[in-house]
Amino acid sequence: MIAEGEMGYKFTSLIPVKFTLVSLPLPSMKVPAIHDPALKNGRLAGRVAWISGATSGIGEAVAELFAREGASVALAGRRGELGEAIAGRIGDAGGSALALKCDVSREADVEKAIRATAEKFGRLDILINNAGMVEVRDLHEYSEAQWDRVMAVNVKSMFFAFKHAFPFLRDARRSHVVNVGSISSFVGQARTPVYTTSKHAILGLTRSIALDYAVHGVRCNSVCPGITDTPMLWEHLNVRPDPQGALDERLRRVPMGVPLTPLDVAKSILFLSCEDSAGVTGTSLTIDCGYLTAAEWTSDQPTAFQETGGKIP
Repeated sequence: MIAEGEMGYKFTSLIPVKFTLVSLPLPSMKVPAIHDPALKNGRLAGRVAWISGATSGIGEAVAELFAREGASVALAGRRGELGEAIAGRIGDAGGSALALKCDVSREADVEKAIRATAEKFGRLDILINNAGMVEVRDLHEYSEAQWDRVMAVNVKSMFFAFKHAFPFLRDARRSHVVNVGSISSFVGQARTPVYTTSKHAILGLTRSIALDYAVHGVRCNSVCPGITDTPMLWEHLNVRPDPQGALDERLRRVPMGVPLTPLDVAKSILFLSCEDSAGVTGTSLTIDCGYLTAAEWTSDQPTAFQETGGKIP
């Protein structure tokens, strides 16, 4: 006969066997904050990461999480004062960080920032292409300059970063590139045609890098977040008469009923930036609280993921 034990394992026996299932209380779970020592597992010890768009939102969360995991981090972004503040906070917590003022749409800025990172830390192992922007308007309302600006920040910057980081990534022998896409890498999004175009392009670029550079020990993947509570989200929502109402309406189409936090996305980027994801390259990881699981779906009842939700049946 086949019997199932307490841990769910199946045992095969030639004689009747009786198991007693014992219910044990589950330990209380606490979600760690980004500075919680419990997060420090050293998965990136001795590694160096260059992160674009690192002065807010997802990039800021990645920088702090990577530093907690033992990496030295370079924070590239246009807002130098914010970068210095984040780097100082990382340093105060015992980490190592370098703030770099950088317009990622300018190749000279990117090259300078990457060289400064390698000179400061002696190597470069991880490239996180996170910088992005959005323009909210219909396609016929764009000027050529507006189109070019979004494409330069969201896609061309990744070309610049990889081009100048590659010699160092090759020297590292085992290196990682993570490009930040979006659920708009797969579907359309109202009144953001250039943003959506750029995010679709990121998937093709990711696969091309993975294919052409695996021989050099480079693994390249993308993450595609859904609704994430970042300044960019509110830039998109604030063009509406009722931004909070617009967010609430969108979240009713999300099975989990909540927006992602930057740390939620940073954890997936960490996974793709270390050997926890060994063998994974050329793929995209969707992090969207279930948003893309259905074409037409709405919910009027709260979920267990919502802190202020009502009674769950």
